[in-house]
Amino acid sequence: MEQLDRNMMQALSVVTFLLGFAHAQINVIDLTHSHDDDAIYWPGNPQYESNSFATAEHGGTHIDAPSHFAQNRNRVDQIPISRLVGPGVVINVKYTVKDKAAADPDYRVTMEDLNAWEDVHGRIPAGAIVLMNSGWSKGYPNKTLVFGTKNVTQPSTFHFPGFHESAVDWLVKNRNIHVVGVDTPSTDYGQSTTYPVHVILGEADIAGVENVAYLDLLPESGSIVYVAAIKLHDGSGVQARVFATTQPQGGTTGAAPKS
Repeated sequence: MEQLDRNMMQALSVVTFLLGFAHAQINVIDLTHSHDDDAIYWPGNPQYESNSFATAEHGGTHIDAPSHFAQNRNRVDQIPISRLVGPGVVINVKYTVKDKAAADPDYRVTMEDLNAWEDVHGRIPAGAIVLMNSGWSKGYPNKTLVFGTKNVTQPSTFHFPGFHESAVDWLVKNRNIHVVGVDTPSTDYGQSTTYPVHVILGEADIAGVENVAYLDLLPESGSIVYVAAIKLHDGSGVQARVFATTQPQGGTTGAAPKS
């Protein structure tokens, strides 16, 4: 019984911490060296396991630095760490009366979708990480399903959802957001040729996140999302370990009333 009480107290402490963390004004402190040519490695050929890897910047779940599509904007290592964490805002274009993404693989998140979220949850909170959930990640890593075409090397044939530029422009101008993310390969939809969402985010010095996984596990409101990206010196993008914490059922979301 004593052990059970101790376990319950530990669990309660964790819940209390998460609730307090979600609502408190916190300082986020960067404790990471930039990863560059001067990075320190253990010398020689050690006998324990130590492998090497090489990758393009924009593969898998990854972050687009603002500099990806805009000059003189933050590169990966220049993005303030405080802008890589924030309240999760999940825009579901999957769980609707009519599954928008399934009905139209070229669907783009609209102002109507953003208004619908705020009608239910209140004003998009300051510092939000706004994520589109289209259900697309269920096809990952099948390239035919992810790119929406059998011709996976030809972008002109791609079909997958993204954000509409008018919706992102409104977010940038009217809400204080930290990141815009999608569960597809691009914040712009598959048929885009000019990538206006990338341009708008870049010019506003706001990062994007692509190929986010498992968004069905997140509530539409009430989570804290972290974009744990490698601090790659001078990078235009890099792989990220995106994760979230959620409140226990019945917790408040902390969203302000819509104005």
